[in-house]
Amino acid sequence: MFSLELSLRYSPFPLSIQKKEFEDVKRIYDEIKNSMNETAENSNLIELRCDKVQDKLIAVRVQEIISVQIYEKSSVAGGAKRPGFSLDID
Repeated sequence: MFSLELSLRYSPFPLSIQKKEFEDVKRIYDEIKNSMNETAENSNLIELRCDKVQDKLIAVRVQEIISVQIYEKSSVAGGAKRPGFSLDID
């Protein structure tokens, strides 16, 4: 399962959806990234649907998205790869 996580302006909590296939989540990631590059006066909404929770729909104004990331959920030990960037300091 692959997760797509959005950070929104002025919101401390990210929004996320899960997709079964990497190609699906990568397509959405590219669509969001391209929309973020468009002019600020364009106030597009993007609707996201989750594969894990079938009734979960999210509509977001693209100009409010400040970051988007993809990470893979691992079923091993019930954990997940740590999203974002981290520094391993020994």
